[in-house]
Amino acid sequence: MSGIRVIDLSRALAGPYCTALLADLGADVIKIETVTGGDSSRAWPPFDGDHSLYFDSTNRNKKSISLDLYSDAGRELLTGLLADADALVENFKPGTMEKMGLGAERLRAVNPRLIVSSITGYGTAGPWKDRAGLDQVIQAASGLTSVTGRSAEETYRVGIPIVDITTGMVSAFALVSALYARATGGTAQSVSTSLFETALGLSAFQGQTALTLDRAPQPQGNNHPTIAPYGAYATASDDIVVAVATESQWAAFCSVIGRTDLPKEPRFTTGRDRALHREELNELITRELSTRPAAAWIEELNGVGIPSGPVFDYLQAVNSDQARALGLIAETRRSDGSELRVLRGPVSIDQAPTPVRQAPPALGEHSREILSGMGLDNEQIDRLMAEGIVREPAVLAPSGATA
Repeated sequence: MSGIRVIDLSRALAGPYCTALLADLGADVIKIETVTGGDSSRAWPPFDGDHSLYFDSTNRNKKSISLDLYSDAGRELLTGLLADADALVENFKPGTMEKMGLGAERLRAVNPRLIVSSITGYGTAGPWKDRAGLDQVIQAASGLTSVTGRSAEETYRVGIPIVDITTGMVSAFALVSALYARATGGTAQSVSTSLFETALGLSAFQGQTALTLDRAPQPQGNNHPTIAPYGAYATASDDIVVAVATESQWAAFCSVIGRTDLPKEPRFTTGRDRALHREELNELITRELSTRPAAAWIEELNGVGIPSGPVFDYLQAVNSDQARALGLIAETRRSDGSELRVLRGPVSIDQAPTPVRQAPPALGEHSREILSGMGLDNEQIDRLMAEGIVREPAVLAPSGATA
């Protein structure tokens, strides 16, 4: 996406994750932040000194300019940036862009080639359209929470902001599709998604079960809801996850655990049989797996083509040999000189991982650079900063990043 300029008016997580993916792919992403604190996620724990790790997780490879968008001068600068941009990403509540004087007609007049990607909580229609949407609220309203947990009486939110992250992915996909349409002779389009639409889209066979069978799926803890054996099992050391998805895998699994009699039992002959008698089957499997440590089972099961792996926490996962081999961790340096390790984007091009070219920016770190690129001289920029229209950090140390 080199040569594509994206103006990022989003904040918190879904929008910034979208633009981080675009920046990973080479887009020039200019993050527009308020002069009164910037992106709201800058104030969210956990912190490394004064730096929010919440913010750091989704703002790599971007430039930051801090503008007073409540002032005429600030909005004029934003309009100037939009005039030369390829795309705009925003995640305001419906109607906010119009209140800012940046409704669809105005944007088309400023830049008829501008792709606009909007993210909302619940979409632009319906009785909930004006509600603010945050990840856990949407997890609950979309049904996601209802299938996550030990039982129907003990359900949980997913332990990461899964709806925000996947909404960012959907938004990036839609925006790139619109850019492709424009590049192949089409007109500039507006694309949109919402946390609620994305969360329901994640429901897969669970949502289809509700639609087709008029039945609400129930949580199954660490077991797959419809396939058995497929879930977490205790061993002589740690828990492992085993996924037996085909009949050939079932036969191979029984051979590995020394129970070649199980496929012959009517209770366990077919996938449907095994799902109906899941509890009895899991008791038998746990008894056999408890005789050897996790590492031994994982090696032997994978050796015969049965997916199996450890149950890691995030500290173990980011420091695993697999993460290291894939180069998933990038070392970079913030503008204040502090070191930072970040996860790179999850995409490779011709087997080359997308690089982390720049650390997450300080608030307004690139204000002067961006304004200079618009043709403003130092005197004009100094005046804007003195008037509080633009902000930059008090001190900027030399910074650099390595992938």
